[in-house]
Amino acid sequence: MSEASSQIMGAHEADEAAALGRRASLLVDTVLDYAIFLLSPEGVVESWNTGAAALKGYSADEVVGTHVSRFYPKEDVEAGLPQLLLRTAAEQGRIEHEGWRVRKDGSRFWADVIITAIRDEQGGLQGFAKVTRDLSERKEQEERLRASEERFRLLVEGVRDHAIFMLDPQGYVMSWNPGAVAIKGYTAREIIGQRFTRFYPPEDQAAGKPERLLRIAAEQGRVEDEGWRVRKDGSRFWADVILTALRDEQGELQGFAKVTRDLTERKQLEEERIRRAEAEAAIRLRDDFLSIASHELRTPLTALQLQLDGLDARLGEGDARLKRPLDRAIRSGERLAELVSTLLDVSRIASGRIDLHPETFSLGELVRDVAERFEGAAAEAGCPIELAIADEISGTWDRLRIEQVLVNLLSNATKFGAGAPVRIAVERLDDHAVIRVCDGGPGVPPGDLDRIFGRFERAAPIKHYGGLGLGLYVTWEIVTAHGGTVDAKNLPGCGAALTVRLPIGASAAEAG
Repeated sequence: MSEASSQIMGAHEADEAAALGRRASLLVDTVLDYAIFLLSPEGVVESWNTGAAALKGYSADEVVGTHVSRFYPKEDVEAGLPQLLLRTAAEQGRIEHEGWRVRKDGSRFWADVIITAIRDEQGGLQGFAKVTRDLSERKEQEERLRASEERFRLLVEGVRDHAIFMLDPQGYVMSWNPGAVAIKGYTAREIIGQRFTRFYPPEDQAAGKPERLLRIAAEQGRVEDEGWRVRKDGSRFWADVILTALRDEQGELQGFAKVTRDLTERKQLEEERIRRAEAEAAIRLRDDFLSIASHELRTPLTALQLQLDGLDARLGEGDARLKRPLDRAIRSGERLAELVSTLLDVSRIASGRIDLHPETFSLGELVRDVAERFEGAAAEAGCPIELAIADEISGTWDRLRIEQVLVNLLSNATKFGAGAPVRIAVERLDDHAVIRVCDGGPGVPPGDLDRIFGRFERAAPIKHYGGLGLGLYVTWEIVTAHGGTVDAKNLPGCGAALTVRLPIGASAAEAG
């Protein structure tokens, strides 16, 4: 080949190389999503593409000939990060790094940077190629995701009244929040990695209930169940449980979210409500029975008493052998009539139908009259009645109802204080009339002092003392209906005192 031909070929190759270089430069310059530029071995900017201008905000005239460190935050420059990255690229040929970079306006962006060492054929370092990509949007998304995950973690960790934890697809515990610790008693160290079946009673485990719930949740997406669960200490609690299947984007089962709430207190309240409703229904049934029975008994009992009174009148002072059993029959009829009357009062009180008919009368006179009529029964019990009426008090009350109160108190005193005097005192204290009945019996057990005024309540065994425990209950209701009070207390030594306080005048009439 002639020298002229060689020169022509060399010129042609040079032209092609120049054209290739121009095309490469054009290619780099038209890239807008990446900052692509060259650095000298010392880190001075030697070229600047359009993407670099768009990303960093500098024009080529502003940045070519300046050091690359101007793109780094102050703290990274002080720490020597730019020189470290160049040195590492020179030693290893290439380095990739993510971190904050600074634009011309001072704003920061999160960058992915690749620095590649450029060497000649002899291996001499000619500089560096630097490619920078703005990952700020991805960084923000990652930060939002991280913040969301952190908020969710704090939310779960902050819940104390719900056990919230994760299970793997086989039912092994993967996470454990403080609410789970509080409700179930296990620490995270004790339970993570263990099967969740240990929270179920033995009978549920034997029946395969835990596995069945997992299967339903996997098939239907979620399942809710209420039932007994077991704490670490073996105690049981009533739980509301929601199991939710967790699947990835491809629909593959990754595990389960389990939320457990302790409803033991609610269940106990519900059971108590049911028991109370059943008890109230039983009481209503009993009251209805008492009311019906009392009314049904009154008519034949009245006829029986009239027949006994007629026989007694015709017999007169005749055969003593007939007179004594007839008297006993009459007294039994009277006691039965009192019992029926009391049962009727109880049924009226239970239905809120106790009626008062106030009138003005002397309380002292009524007390004397009742005591006189009660002398025979008191004498049989060995309980002489002693009166102490300090004041002559007139008031407005229902005379028959107050007489009923006095009879009930005297009956109670002679029943429990047999063999000892019964003292009745009447006095006025401010605007109240006070009646106090004291006996010499054994007194009332301290724990029963407030209870004895309840319906069917007794402070002594029925085998020792008869009665249904209704007299003091009726007394309480009558006195309360008058706007008064009644209480009991034990006397020093022995005996009990029952005290009735009745408002005098208008207040008593208004109470009726």
